Amino acid sequence: MMTVAKAPDLEADLPPERRLSREGQRVRLATLTRLRWLSIAGQAAACVFVAWGLWYPYPVWACFALIGVSALLNLHLSTRYSKAERLSERRTALILVFDVVQPTGLLFLTGGIQNPFAVFLVVPAMIAAATQPARISVGIGVLAVLCATAIAFVHWPIPWPAGLSLDLPFPFLGGMWFALVTTLVFSTFYIYRVAAEARALSDALAATELMLQREQHLSALDGLAAAAAHELGTPLATISLVAKEMSRAAPPDHGFREDIDLLVSQSERCRAILGQLASLSSVSEEHLAKLPLSSLVEEAVAPHRDFGVAIRVRVLEASGPEPVLRRNAGVIYGLGNLVENAVDFARGEVTVALSWNDARIAIELCDDGPGFPPDVLKRIGDPYMSVRAAEQRQSGGGLGLGLFIAKTLIERSGARIRFDNRPEHEGAGARISVSWPPESFGRLTVSPAAVLAELEIPMPLV
Repeated sequence: MMTVAKAPDLEADLPPERRLSREGQRVRLATLTRLRWLSIAGQAAACVFVAWGLWYPYPVWACFALIGVSALLNLHLSTRYSKAERLSERRTALILVFDVVQPTGLLFLTGGIQNPFAVFLVVPAMIAAATQPARISVGIGVLAVLCATAIAFVHWPIPWPAGLSLDLPFPFLGGMWFALVTTLVFSTFYIYRVAAEARALSDALAATELMLQREQHLSALDGLAAAAAHELGTPLATISLVAKEMSRAAPPDHGFREDIDLLVSQSERCRAILGQLASLSSVSEEHLAKLPLSSLVEEAVAPHRDFGVAIRVRVLEASGPEPVLRRNAGVIYGLGNLVENAVDFARGEVTVALSWNDARIAIELCDDGPGFPPDVLKRIGDPYMSVRAAEQRQSGGGLGLGLFIAKTLIERSGARIRFDNRPEHEGAGARISVSWPPESFGRLTVSPAAVLAELEIPMPLV
């Protein structure tokens, strides 16, 4: 019987910084340079139109000097590095700092926040919020706010027809500054939260892929044993036959008689071992073909019995024969994660109740621990949503991946899963209910490859 891998081993591969897919989250140089060329073209077009389209006086050559510096930086990045290169956090931060300071210089020369293009100060902060960690995102955002505040008070006059001037009242300018700052803060915070959730989901799906890859390797061991037994059987039969012929031909007092007898006995032992491997493989194939509900639950529960918490499995309702399904590594792993979580928080006992009837097949898992906190109950099962203490999460465990993976795998099998707390009259503790319609339970034949396809994760190359 295959042992279900424990969730902590999986989560140990995910450091607290969630670096599992960090390389893929870095900004591609080609993406950043294209955005910057678009910005440079827009700045140049605006300067040309105002200077020689509207003929408004302003320090046009100073503005073109700032635009030229930005273009030179882009050329340097394009020639110095490969287009496919992903920039480090430090390099990306430096480029984004420049992308805040350079438009601030242009705005300083063209009216400060009176210039309608002042809104573009928000763009570098939004890019940082979408792609960089919190410390860099906050730094870029603070820099943008400081720059907006500076050009609100210190700037050259806005380009305007010769002989005229535009004097906006101070309350209006204050309102423009406040609108710009609040837009910057709100948009960057919102984008950062959305991007952080996307990164957490990406890491969690990568962890799911890792787990399914391990399960696939374990499932393949039976077939490997059968193949090895088959391939080794023929040469071993030849060795055994030659050894027996030598034994019959050699006289009892022959100098190599003991060695020949040892060769015969060891070849017979090898044949017995290969026979056991072949029989284990056939037994495993029968085990994979049909599996009662109670056996499925017992396989999920077994690895968690020796941790000082009693686990009781009982049948609560049995209407008709016990349901039988094809063995599903994903469902077993998911149930095992739920049991492990219950064992971690239980004071002394975990109960797994089975029930089946014509309408549904259900597994109810209860523990006598403190239960789920009310403020996180609705979000349990989301990646990196954990009910553990912060110090446990910082040490590398309890990131919430176990429950996320369990919920994902079990729901992919057609089940419904619900997290709640037991009523007071039943005692304290958490309760997790899993139920399948009978028609879905009978089709539990999902392989790891099918689950990866459902999650849109490519199968790993091994």
